[in-house]
Amino acid sequence: MAFTFDPEFVQATAKYQDLIDSIEPIPPGDVITRREIGEGVLRMVFNTYPMPNDVLKDDFLVKASNESSLLLRWYHKRDSTPGPAILYIHGGGLIYNDVEIYDKAVAKYVSDSGVPFLSVDYRKAPEHPYPTPIEDCYTALSWLVKHAESMGVDSTRIAVMGDSAGGGLAAALAIMSRDRGGPAISKQILIYPMLDDRTTTSNPSLAPFVLWTFDDNLTAWQAYLGKDIGSNKVSPYAAAARLKDATNLPPAYIDVGELDIFRDEDIQYAGLLGNAGVSTELHVHPGVIHSWEIFAPEISVSIRAHKDRIRAIQSI
Repeated sequence: MAFTFDPEFVQATAKYQDLIDSIEPIPPGDVITRREIGEGVLRMVFNTYPMPNDVLKDDFLVKASNESSLLLRWYHKRDSTPGPAILYIHGGGLIYNDVEIYDKAVAKYVSDSGVPFLSVDYRKAPEHPYPTPIEDCYTALSWLVKHAESMGVDSTRIAVMGDSAGGGLAAALAIMSRDRGGPAISKQILIYPMLDDRTTTSNPSLAPFVLWTFDDNLTAWQAYLGKDIGSNKVSPYAAAARLKDATNLPPAYIDVGELDIFRDEDIQYAGLLGNAGVSTELHVHPGVIHSWEIFAPEISVSIRAHKDRIRAIQSI
């Protein structure tokens, strides 16, 4: 039987139909147009979210490579007790979005879980291709561990979390930190992570449904990897699906929509982790697309997913 949309999702997103219909197809390779449209749509959607009134924010500027300044935003609840923390890495196909756009979404995780988050404003491709974004994330992780005591954080209970490209960077960061003997990561929470630079060929069963398309994916990975895309030169620090040995990685939580082009690579990555003895929780949500819960947070599948994510966060 063919795929179908979740009926609640269809009803909830009807208000965006005129906006969706107004977006013309974007040629492969056009990063700038994707950036303008993608950021514009997300700003509009996230502007409908309320800002939790129990979350405090502090901004820090730290030195990254080439003496660049890297923005880190710390979210915490008033009078929170020492405990775990999460480094959050936002999505955007490695080519757009920033900490400010994700402000309310990250604050909601903190409000609902009670766990503080550090959100990293890593630099984006193509202006800053691999390895700059993942190195920025490693800098943020190292900074959080170094300042854990002063921020009321147990340095043995720090996790990484991200959505889409941020989920891919979080997975790669777990690998990089393991291999470098860097900070220990207690959990990786990967929300429909973008893991494989080889996911660039259209799947006819998914094509009628997808939000993030195969052309989008090709454009993003080309911006990030250049001529190395799809070759055997790609490191798992760039595309985590290239990993061969998953032993000693932190426990994982992964969720993805059934109508997401990342579905198969996420399922395969969960299998790679599990086969290496890494405790892995995987959810594949029927009838929904990439980033579905951002557009329809009120529907049943989004509520279930959010509760599961909060449970994963609080398990650290």
